[in-house]
Amino acid sequence: MSSEKYTKGQTWAALKKAWKAYKIAKVQDDKGKMTEYAKRIRTLQEELGLKKAEFPHLDLK
Repeated sequence: MSSEKYTKGQTWAALKKAWKAYKIAKVQDDKGKMTEYAKRIRTLQEELGLKKAEFPHLDLK
């Protein structure tokens, strides 16, 4: 995602969608998808200059 240019608004929207998808995967107890979305969340947070969320239960800190 970092190779293309997105507006801050688009990046925020993607972050919001990623959190929603993560929460759904968590309810479904799908660790693979939880990890995928957690990585996406952290990447988007980095692009926005935000503190990265920690996911200790997924070994992502």
